Amino acid sequence: MMDWLLALGVVAVVIPTLYLYTVSVVATRFPTLQNKRICLLIAHPDDEAMFFAPTVLALARPETGNHVKILCLSSGDADGLGETRKRELAKSGLTLGLRKADDVFVVEKPEFPDSMTATWDATAISSLLCAAFAPQLSRSRDSGTAPMASIDVLITFDAGGVSGHPNHISLYHGAKAFVAALVAGKAGWAPPVDLYTLATVPLVRKYAGFLDVGATLVSWAIGTQMKDKKHPGGLVFLTGLAGQGSIRTAWKAMTTAHKSQMVWFRYGWIILSRYMYVNNLKLEKIKGR
Repeated sequence: MMDWLLALGVVAVVIPTLYLYTVSVVATRFPTLQNKRICLLIAHPDDEAMFFAPTVLALARPETGNHVKILCLSSGDADGLGETRKRELAKSGLTLGLRKADDVFVVEKPEFPDSMTATWDATAISSLLCAAFAPQLSRSRDSGTAPMASIDVLITFDAGGVSGHPNHISLYHGAKAFVAALVAGKAGWAPPVDLYTLATVPLVRKYAGFLDVGATLVSWAIGTQMKDKKHPGGLVFLTGLAGQGSIRTAWKAMTTAHKSQMVWFRYGWIILSRYMYVNNLKLEKIKGR
């Protein structure tokens, strides 16, 4: 019995210590983004904290020189709490490191309903993003000049939407359509906006907490191209276990900002979900044609 207790004690010390070492290595030696204008595109208030907290915490640090903004395409008004959830989103954004509340934007349009069954039109999403970030697009097409945008990086869900939510998946298709529109008719041109998408992982890994870091780093090493240091093919962000900018900050973004959403099962999510500890993002390859 004592041997088992001793073994468990060693594991309880060694595993967190290894994780903390990995956090420091990833933060100092892995590719990241600096001095970029970044937009996080989400579907609902609380997506930024439940799924993208490691990314926002890492990229919004003042020393990176990045300017991170959040664009949310619904107020999450399915239960009539739209105004409350908009305020909660702004508070969460500030907790995660955004410069000011005005860096959070919420769109409310009937074509983007908060619904577990509604698929949002990719063309409508693309048009909204073009109007917001590339209003001169039609002029640049006609003049033959290089495409331009008011952001450098767009981050959103991948084709799996993490949870399979149709609103999340719609953002992926809309974001790809937007970036493709920037270089439409410009064969061979690279888009002025890099699109990074958050990897969806199998169910077992989704609830592995920080223990998923090993599988994440292996998949990153195998599947990521690093030929272009200015545009890394993949990014990994980890949250620490203590202090400012750690998992405690990510938890705070949910428990103190998104109070209206903290039903019992979300406590399980913020403790067990790997997305509170680990984010790996893939650069989507889109070229003009």
